[in-house]
Amino acid sequence: MTSRIIAIDGPAGAGKSTIARALARRLGVDYLDTGAMYRAVTVAALRAEVPVDDAERVAELAASSDITVDDTRVFVDGVEVTSEIRSREVTGAVSAVAANSGVRAVLRERQRAWGDQRGAGVIEGRDIGSVVFPDAQLKLYLTASPRVRAERRVAEAGGDVDEIESSIAARDHFDSNRQDSPLREADGSVVVDTTGLAIDQVLDRIIELLERA
Repeated sequence: MTSRIIAIDGPAGAGKSTIARALARRLGVDYLDTGAMYRAVTVAALRAEVPVDDAERVAELAASSDITVDDTRVFVDGVEVTSEIRSREVTGAVSAVAANSGVRAVLRERQRAWGDQRGAGVIEGRDIGSVVFPDAQLKLYLTASPRVRAERRVAEAGGDVDEIESSIAARDHFDSNRQDSPLREADGSVVVDTTGLAIDQVLDRIIELLERA
């Protein structure tokens, strides 16, 4: 049931969400941002005043929370948190939640269920091709230089480029060195460097790869 899943992984700011959403629309399939799911759990923990480094309690919260992620909105227990998940506070805490093995186990099952229910879709995250859907029809690893990724973040939400570049580099190191599902290129994945490429150029490249697959 997962053979028509397109898995897109890569570091923060590489353009995964933008590309995955646009690709899903072009193909006429659903799209899932798994990073938003981890951010939603982070929101739930912060609202419940559960320390994000309390692995057991945060995992229990992930299991008990009703998290809904659609094409443009995110809900936790029926309350929209679309803007809140991108806040500085959540961004600063989400790495600890994403490194929580209990949380990852809960959300992986929900992600697999999402794919199995649809039979097709574009799913983006950090371990989709390597762990969640290793048998995906096409596995992509999108990347770009830290500087370019920082400049994109500043263009979207403002801030200092140097500060954000430093933060991105720290996040890359953390994600790549965590014990559970570290950020890496999945076996059989195709690396697409989005540095200097327009969205349509990246999409055309992916469509070409998909046709070959």
